[in-house]
Amino acid sequence: MHPAASFELIVAMFLAVLGLHYVARRLALPPAAALIVGGGALAFMPGLPGIEIDPELVLVLFLPPLLMDGAWFTAFAPFRRHMAGILSLAVGAVFFTTAVVAIVTRLLVPALPWAACVALGAILSPPDAVSARAVLQHVRLPRRLTTLLEGESLLNDAAGLVLFRFAVAAVLTGSFSLGAATGSFFLLVLGGIAVGAAIGGLWVLLLRRLDDDTSRIAATVLVCWSAYIAGELLHVSGVIAVVTAGLTCGWYQHVVFSASVRIRALAFWQVLVFLLEAAVFMLIGLSLRGVLDRVGGAGVILETMAAPVLLIVAAVIGARFLWIFGNDAMLAGLRRAGVARARPLGPRAALVMSWAGMRGVVTLAVALSLPETMPARDLMLVTAFVTILVTVLVQGTSLGWMIRAARPEEDRAALPPLDLHAAETTMFRAQFEAVRRAAYDAEGRLIHPMLLRRYETRATAADRFEGTDEERSQAIARHFDVIIAAVTAGRAELVRLHRAGRIDDETLHDLEHDLDLEELAAVSAKG
Repeated sequence: MHPAASFELIVAMFLAVLGLHYVARRLALPPAAALIVGGGALAFMPGLPGIEIDPELVLVLFLPPLLMDGAWFTAFAPFRRHMAGILSLAVGAVFFTTAVVAIVTRLLVPALPWAACVALGAILSPPDAVSARAVLQHVRLPRRLTTLLEGESLLNDAAGLVLFRFAVAAVLTGSFSLGAATGSFFLLVLGGIAVGAAIGGLWVLLLRRLDDDTSRIAATVLVCWSAYIAGELLHVSGVIAVVTAGLTCGWYQHVVFSASVRIRALAFWQVLVFLLEAAVFMLIGLSLRGVLDRVGGAGVILETMAAPVLLIVAAVIGARFLWIFGNDAMLAGLRRAGVARARPLGPRAALVMSWAGMRGVVTLAVALSLPETMPARDLMLVTAFVTILVTVLVQGTSLGWMIRAARPEEDRAALPPLDLHAAETTMFRAQFEAVRRAAYDAEGRLIHPMLLRRYETRATAADRFEGTDEERSQAIARHFDVIIAAVTAGRAELVRLHRAGRIDDETLHDLEHDLDLEELAAVSAKG
């Protein structure tokens, strides 16, 4: 395909993304499901050339920024507090699922070597960070479950990729050492942490020396790819390097970013992540045609592969249920035995966690990277693709219903000491103290009476308010509704003055920017 035609196809794909995203929102469906179906439909349009996906390019292009986005906004304290549960899912569940899939595959295809069965298990075992983010954005979960799912999606790819590489090497060389594999795994993880921490530290130092916002935003965008590529070049886990760098940057961004950088960087980053996530799911759909062509068409799949593929997919889903419910039963037993730190999820939360195991781009990219000489390569490709379709289209679309039906309870012990209202009140009092100290000159004369009155009102409003939390929320909403209405009226008047030729473009843009900041603050405070 000519490069210009390739670019035109990419633009057309993103235009299709906008339409599919709109349709998904109108139908109350997860956008990921609509994008996969839309990509699959586009793949069979007459005249459209086949889409060839380079698996290495997919991993290095899409995985780092999407992992970075998850790590950047991860709350570090809950992440650290629930580290045991996260590692149980990200490492334990991945290893267990790999073993279950390997055993089931061996029973279904006895001629397949054990190493090849393990390779298939490693391909299918890690739930995908992109799929998890795409679904979690549209559902509401208790904080503990959200932390566990987000933490799992950040770390499990490393375990799955390491298992896959060792299994493929065992198939190609005919030898495997458990001790060497275990030592290499910990070396890859520790090396990834070191590389990610170093990249994150360099980012902090760099941002303190750059003197313009554009350079700071550009440096921030490049961190994810820098960490991933550095990790892979040093033969450690690029995934862990990105996650570590993202956690470091997310921790320090509050002290190295100015308000203007934060607003502009967040807006740019949100658009970038939206396009990358959409492109990932579209590519999954578009790759359907290539997978069918490789194996000889849908008829061949239905005749020779349907039964083993569906049984393996069932094993993937069932293994997650077994691990999560088994682990929860063990925690419940420890709790009854007097171990206070053992806090089981409970059956309702465990059900939701078990159902939230969507696969995505990593599964597809790793499957496509299988060597041509791999035994049963076509079966592995079809199984990977069907697993993605079933988990995203079935589990992803029904997860919201599952949460509403199960109604998992919030773990009150995991909540922070201050709620949003209490933290906001504490912040307002600190602001008032700062204004009060600066409101008087050296002779004790009040020089900023309006500022002092404004911040005093904000700091004491909570003490004067009488009513329930719901009544307070309604009063706050009404207050900021008036501010938003005032901003809307001001913006309309600015436009009227500009259209009448009474103010120039520069004045319009400057005053409109002030109104935008005021509206953002009001919308944020109201929400």
